[in-house]
Amino acid sequence: MRSLVIASKPIALPLANFLSLRSISLRSRCPCPRPQSAPIARRSQLPLPPMAIPRAAPMSSIAVDNEVGLAGKFWIKSRRESLFAMYTPFALCLASGNLKIDTFRHYIAQDVYFLKAFAQAYELAEECTDDDEANIAISKLRKDVLEELRMHDSFAQEWGSEDTKESTLNSATVKYTDFLLATASGKVEGVKGPGKLATPFERTKVAAYTIGAMTPCMRLYAFLGTEFQTLLDANKDSHPYKKWIDNYSSEGFQAAALQIEDLLDKLSVSLTGEELDVIENLYHQAMKLEIEFFLAQPLAQPTVVPLIRDPSLAANRLMLFSDFDLTCTVVDSSAILAEIAIVTAPRTDTTQSESQLARMPSAELRKTWDILSRRYTEEYEQCIESIMPAEKAEAFDYEALAKALEQLSDFEKRANSRVIESGVLKGLNLEDIKKAGERMILQDGCTSFFKKFIKNEMVDVNVHVLSYCWCGDLIRSAFSSGDLQLLNVHTNELTFDESFSTGEIVKKMESPIDKAKTFDEILKNKEDDKRNLTIYIGDSIGDILCLLKADIGIVIGSSSSLRKVGSQFGVSFVELYPGLVKKQKEYSEGSSAYWKGSSGILYTVSSWAEIQAFILGW
Repeated sequence: MRSLVIASKPIALPLANFLSLRSISLRSRCPCPRPQSAPIARRSQLPLPPMAIPRAAPMSSIAVDNEVGLAGKFWIKSRRESLFAMYTPFALCLASGNLKIDTFRHYIAQDVYFLKAFAQAYELAEECTDDDEANIAISKLRKDVLEELRMHDSFAQEWGSEDTKESTLNSATVKYTDFLLATASGKVEGVKGPGKLATPFERTKVAAYTIGAMTPCMRLYAFLGTEFQTLLDANKDSHPYKKWIDNYSSEGFQAAALQIEDLLDKLSVSLTGEELDVIENLYHQAMKLEIEFFLAQPLAQPTVVPLIRDPSLAANRLMLFSDFDLTCTVVDSSAILAEIAIVTAPRTDTTQSESQLARMPSAELRKTWDILSRRYTEEYEQCIESIMPAEKAEAFDYEALAKALEQLSDFEKRANSRVIESGVLKGLNLEDIKKAGERMILQDGCTSFFKKFIKNEMVDVNVHVLSYCWCGDLIRSAFSSGDLQLLNVHTNELTFDESFSTGEIVKKMESPIDKAKTFDEILKNKEDDKRNLTIYIGDSIGDILCLLKADIGIVIGSSSSLRKVGSQFGVSFVELYPGLVKKQKEYSEGSSAYWKGSSGILYTVSSWAEIQAFILGW
């Protein structure tokens, strides 16, 4: 079960529309203590149906610190695009140092053409503003671009690149430069051309639009330069593209990126909300064009990204397994079920008809949840401490970890039995559960990833969701609302008398060991000759055995308990991107990109965008 903790502050979360300001914070039933990251609110006087649960906010409406400037807000909202740019095959090969020199030469030739258009856009922007400080900043930024062009000339001389004037432009380069120059010429949303701008305000607006379209390039390259610099190993002087990385991670370039962001903030001060929306759209469009620019670079070498394009998968199968609670969701499913129970429970003075399942009053129900949760928390923490070995393992030891988790599995089963015996899950209406599931907030990018994964036509894929959730209908409803009925759900089930829950749970998945057994059974039932490449995505100790069994185990989020327990048994946690850079280096040195389970290595990510960038690409 997940423990229920009465929170001290009101927190607006998925059920807040039909619950009061007081919150209940639920810990995961997965056997690892979590930060209080899954609170849900309690209802007010009259219950509203679960229909009132709001959908997840789109990326464009993510709340950002008011102290962050406009450019900073746009960059934060573009986190997904920045990851996709970094995970392109071109960028990964460049970071690893094994990018073929012919590809780099082609990239430099394309970038020279682009930078000339970039400098021209600065010139047009300077003509559109009468502000002296802005003009000085634009002039400085334009000089920086000219210096960057000279650096590209040195690349051409160093690697014997062919004359950039004779190189053929690819369509992505043309599309990007046309976009920049059209914006700088005022050809945006019906804006007049520079020669017809009657007022200084209109001219400043075009300058702001232009800088808004140029800022993403500067910020993205500053980001990539910094990220790649951290990946240079002890033999960094041997990295063939160290000069490129040094330039874009340098203090000078980082300062230039900040300067153009400050300039965008300054030029946008007097614009209307509608005009700021135009700039945001231009910024977002430029980010997408950056990704397309990287994707257009010709690669005559194998790469580890995107995984789905691995040639070995063409005749085989990609099996994706995923946890549900707090891996796919923002709020733990037990929080949803607990609140439905409390919201719909009768008041103390309400008379229940004989045909209804007897239910405890809402006040008593809340008190019972509180007792269950406190007991769970106390015993859970004791259990975790008891399974920790006295000394850290010198090498990965799966058997010892699995043996230790048997004790945790017994604890989880006892906790679930207490939930059943208490009757707290009795009387839940199946339709309320389904409606709540349809309106569950999933992690940003989760639904879009699964949709794209299932609809791919390159590789045979299967998807299985393995969860401790008490009610499979809740999970199926959550995914069906995203048109994801093809997902196979393996979890526990509530039993129902007509359409009301009896309080009993059909126990199918209660522990890490249950998950591991189900994982093995699913693979065993695949009787054809295809080889299965397995991926497991999870966030907690409840997933650790499956994560380690899979060819690729991906940990999403930052569970300190998972790392603490795993590390003690010799598990290594590696950030996904550095892990892929290492894998790409090995790829070029003759070894295959073969992924093998039970290695004791788990890859960590911060979002579903990273998962999609790795597996599917843009």
